[in-house]
Amino acid sequence: MIYRFHRAALAEHLDQVAYYESRMNGLGADYLSEFEQLMTRICLAPESYPRVGDSNLRKASFSRFPFHTIYRVERSQLVIFAIAHRRRRPTYWVGRIGT
Repeated sequence: MIYRFHRAALAEHLDQVAYYESRMNGLGADYLSEFEQLMTRICLAPESYPRVGDSNLRKASFSRFPFHTIYRVERSQLVIFAIAHRRRRPTYWVGRIGT
């Protein structure tokens, strides 16, 4: 299965890579590596991650970094709606669902 980003989710993902890299050389690459590993696991078993409330959205957590990947399965692909911090502004991304 393949995945694609909602445009706002891609922007926040790239912002996280840049932020962590600015904090410490190589940390952005670590974030990116963990993201890719998580996406590999999600693509292999997308329905195995918990639903967000009673919606058709799901979330998968990073191990090292404080983020969830919020996604939905659409036909033969995953759409990533947010790379959301676990504790900050928990539902800021809800407006992206219809776009």
